[in-house]
Amino acid sequence: MNRRYSWHAAAGVMGFCVMQSVCAALPEQDDLVSLSQQMQQGKQTAVGLLDRYTQRIQHLNPALHAVIAINPEARSQAQTADQKKSHRSPLHGIPILIKDNIDAAGMATTAGSLALAENVAIADAPLVARLRAAGVVIAGKTNLSEWANFRSTTATSGWSSVGGQARNPYATDRSPCGSSSGSGAAVAARLIPAAIGTETDGSIVCPAAVNGLVGVKPTLGLVSRSGIVPLSHSQDTAGPMTLTVRDAALLLNVMAGSDPADVATRDADRLRTYDYTMGFSKTGLQGKRLGVVRKLVDSYDAETKAVFERALKTLKSRGAIIVDQVELPYLDDMEKDELTVLLYEFKADLNAYLAHTPTSVQTRSMEQVIAYNKQYADKLMPYFGQELMEQAQAKGDLNTPEYREASTRLKQRAGSEGIDATLKKYQLDALIAPTTGTAWAIDYKAGDVIEGSASSPAAIAGYPHITVPMGLSKQLPVGLSFFAEAWSDAKLLKLAYAYEQARPALPAPKIAK
Repeated sequence: MNRRYSWHAAAGVMGFCVMQSVCAALPEQDDLVSLSQQMQQGKQTAVGLLDRYTQRIQHLNPALHAVIAINPEARSQAQTADQKKSHRSPLHGIPILIKDNIDAAGMATTAGSLALAENVAIADAPLVARLRAAGVVIAGKTNLSEWANFRSTTATSGWSSVGGQARNPYATDRSPCGSSSGSGAAVAARLIPAAIGTETDGSIVCPAAVNGLVGVKPTLGLVSRSGIVPLSHSQDTAGPMTLTVRDAALLLNVMAGSDPADVATRDADRLRTYDYTMGFSKTGLQGKRLGVVRKLVDSYDAETKAVFERALKTLKSRGAIIVDQVELPYLDDMEKDELTVLLYEFKADLNAYLAHTPTSVQTRSMEQVIAYNKQYADKLMPYFGQELMEQAQAKGDLNTPEYREASTRLKQRAGSEGIDATLKKYQLDALIAPTTGTAWAIDYKAGDVIEGSASSPAAIAGYPHITVPMGLSKQLPVGLSFFAEAWSDAKLLKLAYAYEQARPALPAPKIAK
């Protein structure tokens, strides 16, 4: 393969360390706010930070498979950042990783599949351009569940034919969840201070929760999707995955905004908040009414439920009014319609994307991707098949009545008749529940075995959803979810920040020390 497309370069450096004395030493504080302060005080340089994190990737990534590619231009970008006399933003000179379904000029965008090996981006995705304009250094790409975890009904999260099996740093035999698995694992292991993921349903908040991170799935339309390999135009969005809520807000400040090429973002400049850290306060929960969706709690084991009950006590101690036994309608009725919508949109949206890839890309439709997977099944389908792709290929176009009816019904049940109606009925500021269960064992025969999830209502409605670590269950992280109406991202960040300040800090995984 051409060296430009050598995604495994990061994983190919032998060696593994669990002690900081062996790995490249991290700064004393490695959140974005602290790193920014160190940069501005002259205690750190962009090149120095990039080198430290790159060395950690070289040492730790063989065990985690979190990073799929190192950006060969990253060091020159860091050098340029150091030469600037003034900082363009609080993120100036700080390295981050982006999920490998997002375009970065000069790098392959594979969506984890060898079928897109030659898909070298000629331009940055708009969200990447925004990051660069703020002085952020794009250090490389993260691994992911191949095709955003929508290839097979029995897929295992975090596996891709390009990057191999991503693993959870808290227990490397456990799943990092998908599809932004590499982004979650990389930040948790302190291979990078922050990363960008994407979500259709759970693919930011699940890997953030099981890897002990803050994850923000923004309102659909707040962040451009142009230059991102699609799954569903009605649910896809990118978002930050970070160590703290303030870090996520800083990234969202940069990422948010209208994009003429993405019609969903037409109102973003008008409705966005220009500083998502504004109003952050330890007293931000005082008098806020939070509704517990008990149906999203019932499926968890006793230990995870106990962690959630402690979180409720913490919320109450900071002045929140907990409204228990809130009923969110249609929770059991949306799964079939969601699958129908995703199948139709995956075919239509992927075909549109592939048609505009570089001429070097040979798979220019979903039909051709399916054929390619069959031709190279030993490399692309060693553990599970492509049933979802085949089901999608069998669907008609977006004018098909089945799709149009399911799409309309789904948005109403998740949005106006679901989250919106529930917030109004109980006079709530937000809905809360555990984000998902603890990370499950990686098992290619069993596939993903998930106890539960709070992701679908907000994902289907296109509404914001934030997860914050709430503690450990069975020595593995679990997250607390906050979700509410469209364009309430700033409100949810304030609630999440106040909760974060009130609960004990989550210990880093041993692999990060």
